[in-house]
Parts: sequence; C-alpha cells; structure tokens
Amino acid sequence: MYWQDEGYLLSKNNFDENSIIIEVFTLNHGKYSGIVYGGSSKKQKKNFQIGNKIYLNLKSKNENRPGYFYTELIKPIAPNFFDDKEKITCILSATSILKMLLPERQINKNIYISFEKFLNDLNNDNWLLLYIYWEVYLIKELGYEIDISNEFLNINNKLFKIPSVIYDKTKVTMSKNEIKEALNFNKNLIIENFINPNKLRFPLFRNLFESYF
Repeated sequence: MYWQDEGYLLSKNNFDENSIIIEVFTLNHGKYSGIVYGGSSKKQKKNFQIGNKIYLNLKSKNENRPGYFYTELIKPIAPNFFDDKEKITCILSATSILKMLLPERQINKNIYISFEKFLNDLNNDNWLLLYIYWEVYLIKELGYEIDISNEFLNINNKLFKIPSVIYDKTKVTMSKNEIKEALNFNKNLIIENFINPNKLRFPLFRNLFESYF
C-alpha cells in the first residue's frame, strides 16, 4: 500500500534509538499512525513538533501492519507560539482531543478544515473565543448536536447551563469568568458524550489549558 497526503502531527513516541512513531490527522486518510526512520535525529527532530503541518508518503506491506512515513515539513505551527504558554497549550489541547476522539483511518474533511482554520485563527485577537467555537463544532461533527433554544442542556439526566458565548455569536471579547464557564461547559459535553461512555481519560493538556483561566 502506498499513498501521499498532508496532515497535522497529533503525537509522537520513540520507536527505537533513531526512529519515532507518529500519529497524524490527514486530509484524505483520517487519523493514521506510522514509523519515521531517523525521526529523532537532530536533523529531523525539529520538524516533529505537535501541531506542525507535514507532507506524508506512506509505504506499507498491508493495511494491518504499521507503515513507514517519509515526511517533509510543510508549515511549522508550534514554534511560532513557543513563547506563549496559553496558545501552545491550546494547540496541545486541540491535538490531544483529536487524538482521543477521532476514529482510526476515517476521513473527515470537515473536521480537518475546521482544525486548520483554528490553527490560523491563533493569530487573531479573539483566538480564544474561536477555539471555544471550534470545540463546539467538533462535538457537533462527531455526532452531538447542541440545542441552544433553551437556557439549560439536559445530558444523561444532568442539567448544564449554556454559556452566553456559545449562542451569542456577536461577542468579540470575554471576561476570564466567561472563558472559564465556556471551557467548562465544553468539557462537560466531551465527558458526558465521549469520555464516560467509552471509559476514556480526559486529556491532560485540555485540563491544563482550562487552568490558565
């Protein structure tokens, strides 16, 4: 099997002395894992920052075995925000959520395009508000539609108050309390609809990101 695609790096782990296993969210092949020879070398290591956009060539003997990636860096994302702890943690939060919730090898171009837009939006003044909207959109694309016609949302016989920033799209600024409230609301949606039913662990970086506010 052989294919070429573009994608964003969701995670990386050491495989042997010089190689790594990466997990990427690709445009045309969904979430995919593979081995990169020499990925931990000084020459290549800088390319594999979480959130970076990379070009991928996959070679695999069959679909049931891990393939091998040959990669090129398309666009460095994470290094642009190394001096901003909130934004770099936001990237790690988003990628860890995608890593956890996306099905293996299932194409979802809508989520891919929305994630790419979110990364571009990090340069905007209202990036935090746009991130909150991105989480809501992701939850919707994964199968849970939020009914904002009422003040409260009933999930699993639990009532959650819908923050005004979720339904008031005219907002351009938020107080820290509003940020915290919206992030906590989205967190509860993820926990009630995906984490608890599937016995998953809520992403550490998403908790860390919320703790800043």
